[in-house]
Amino acid sequence: MTIELDLQRIADADNLPNDDQFQQWVNAALAHTKKDFELTIRLVDENESQQLNSQYRGKDKATNVLSFEFEAPEGVELNLLGDIVICVDVVAQEAQAQQKSLHSHWAHMVTHGCLHLLGYDHISDADAVEMENLEIEILAKLNFDNPYNDN
Repeated sequence: MTIELDLQRIADADNLPNDDQFQQWVNAALAHTKKDFELTIRLVDENESQQLNSQYRGKDKATNVLSFEFEAPEGVELNLLGDIVICVDVVAQEAQAQQKSLHSHWAHMVTHGCLHLLGYDHISDADAVEMENLEIEILAKLNFDNPYNDN
């Protein structure tokens, strides 16, 4: 299995994970698929996050993570999984508000975004339980605590 990650650091901040950490988290999140993939993670500011969230989800506010699954045209075979957009400021604010380490929250957001690209969602309660359990399992393999404790 090979995961090719294009990391775009549009917004920057202190204490951001390094490229190797992002790659490790993506590899862990996608390991159960046993497939080769390409994906992009774009680190953005609140303005870009808000614009994308408004345009694609009808919510006029910045959000932690957005996932855009790639849909290849018929007859085109590509390993492109899609794009994950993560708002640097929102992730930092959430980690502080939830009293979590910034590092563990980043790992969670990357894992969460990757699972969305694979088609997982949390719209129904049953789907949310399935996705959250998979996130907990992946993060535990990375030595991170359950991100849903005390939420």
